Amino acid sequence: MQKIEKALGFVLGTLLALMVLDVTWQILTRFLPMQPSSYTEEVARYLLVWIGLLGGAYAYRKRSHLGIDLLSNALHGAKRRALQIFVVLVCFAFAALAMVYGGAKLMLLTFELEQYSAALNLPMGYVYSVLPLSGLLICLFSIDHLIELVTAKEELPSEFDSEVHPYTDGTDDVDASADAETKQKQKQPEAAVEA
Repeated sequence: MQKIEKALGFVLGTLLALMVLDVTWQILTRFLPMQPSSYTEEVARYLLVWIGLLGGAYAYRKRSHLGIDLLSNALHGAKRRALQIFVVLVCFAFAALAMVYGGAKLMLLTFELEQYSAALNLPMGYVYSVLPLSGLLICLFSIDHLIELVTAKEELPSEFDSEVHPYTDGTDDVDASADAETKQKQKQPEAAVEA
């Protein structure tokens, strides 16, 4: 999953760089030769669609989407885990039904109807192919989240830093530093009694 995540991040960065270059070229051709480029607006629009949908899948992997965690913060133990599993299953179901199934049907329909974009003369099925692709990525990331939730032994946090893996990384360091502080506090009173 880490390789998919890194590849997706690289693709998103590349698409964003292409969109910046495209919009820059649009501005330059509008003002310098006084003859605007005919395809740059369409390219920017389609790149923005791809960045938005693939970025949604990337944000889901990083767990960066906005969420109301009032209920999950109030629950503990098995109830919190059950709620988190339910949320992941709902995300999986939406991605599978709306994005993968619905997006694939839309993509195939536009290929069947032979719809082409106005400026680029590009088959619109290629533009819509981002729907099932990002839905498939969300489904894969949901399965990975579900495996982590089911196999985790301790209570899982309801929120976390996206730079640290939520269930495994960093937890040992926190426990070790807390134990060191406790031992240090226990030694201080003994030193005071000896003096």
